[in-house]
Amino acid sequence: MKQLTPSTSVVKSLVLAASLCWGTAQAQDIKIAIFDSQRVMQSGSAKAAEAKIEQEFLKRTKEIQEMSLRLNAAAEKFDKEAHALPEAERFKRQREITNMDLELKRKQRAYNEDLSQRKNEEVAALIERAQKAIKAIAEAEKIDVVLQDVVYANQRIDITEKVIRALAK
Repeated sequence: MKQLTPSTSVVKSLVLAASLCWGTAQAQDIKIAIFDSQRVMQSGSAKAAEAKIEQEFLKRTKEIQEMSLRLNAAAEKFDKEAHALPEAERFKRQREITNMDLELKRKQRAYNEDLSQRKNEEVAALIERAQKAIKAIAEAEKIDVVLQDVVYANQRIDITEKVIRALAK
């Protein structure tokens, strides 16, 4: 699944803005929080989205697996019988196996594209829900700045678990 990652310039801008605010208004406390997108992408909400997609694509997965088994069986049968077949029959079966292989590859390619698109849609929906949860938490707790995926931060300013709980609702 895709990570929630802000651009480096956005993070630098936020840190700079927080630093400037700190320097110009020392009498005023600035409340900063952090959020770990990796933990959110491994949360129950993300796993539920994966399971939902897997269920949606189950029929097509089985169809492709069955098609692959039929192709392998036809190829094995052809290999065993090829030496005894007349040239015209051998050529006909080779063409059938080639066509089966091409059709299988076409279906696999379409399946992979559709699966990728569907995963991207679910990730985008999860990101949107996470951003709304972060905003709601920040407003409720009067947090001035929320930073994402920092190298180090004290656990007392980490709102990741609150975001995960909000997404689970």
